[in-house]
Amino acid sequence: MTDSPRIPFKAILLGVCATALASILAGPGPLRAQSAPPDLTPDLTYVDLIELSRSSDMVVKAMVEDQIVVPPERAPGVTPGHVRLYIEAITQALLSGSAPIGGSLRFLVDVPLDAEGKRPKLEELSFLLFARRVEGRPGEIQLAGPQAMFADNPAWEQRVRHVLTQLLQGEQWPAITGVHEVMSVPGNLAGESETQIFLETRSGAPAAITVLRRPGMAPSWGVSWTDIVDQSARPPLPETLEWYALACFLPDELPDEAFIQSDTQSRQRARADYALVLEQVGACVRTS
Repeated sequence: MTDSPRIPFKAILLGVCATALASILAGPGPLRAQSAPPDLTPDLTYVDLIELSRSSDMVVKAMVEDQIVVPPERAPGVTPGHVRLYIEAITQALLSGSAPIGGSLRFLVDVPLDAEGKRPKLEELSFLLFARRVEGRPGEIQLAGPQAMFADNPAWEQRVRHVLTQLLQGEQWPAITGVHEVMSVPGNLAGESETQIFLETRSGAPAAITVLRRPGMAPSWGVSWTDIVDQSARPPLPETLEWYALACFLPDELPDEAFIQSDTQSRQRARADYALVLEQVGACVRTS
């Protein structure tokens, strides 16, 4: 904590006025009780990091300089076993965000209490913050979600930077909204077939999945993002934006109205091929 005058308490979410800050500081001893820092290492997936990044104006590395407990009566909606803190932090690095930010930040965050019900001590610890600016209040930010602040360490910072680099430099695959058309045709040999699944996208950009079966070979499939259906297309690599587009937005099953063919055999073959694609893509796992 520095010797400089304390910044007036402009509550980002609660509308607490400056006089409330004085009452918090002058409050009873238990509110100032604190313990060792909690384990704020996140249990976040690749999908969580992508969606946190997309919902944020900035990703910042910052060190907590001071923290103040917001009294329970002024902190509605706090999860049981947690406490709401008003944080003053020093900006250490801007990992993502186009607009400049100042050297200090202020925000609210809910953190878990320890086993004795005491608030954690966060001062002088560095955190990664996924946040949005508060309009008209320079230096104040709003966290993008319940898991948008977590303890910084080299492994997590590298992982976050990797995701941010993908979003900044990687190709933005069109958002999938459904399945437009499906057809499956047999080949000349027993066990040979080709299934084509044409996807609907929000922008109208083309997208299609092709599944090939050949006698004596494992089925193969790939996705094309052009008007040309490419039989040499390959599945996306895990933890890429292309994988994210499929894993998180493909429907669970093929809709009946999408089938071009009406015969049962073609439909069954297409459904089996689509199930193969979903299995190999894997689940879109979110923790929040």
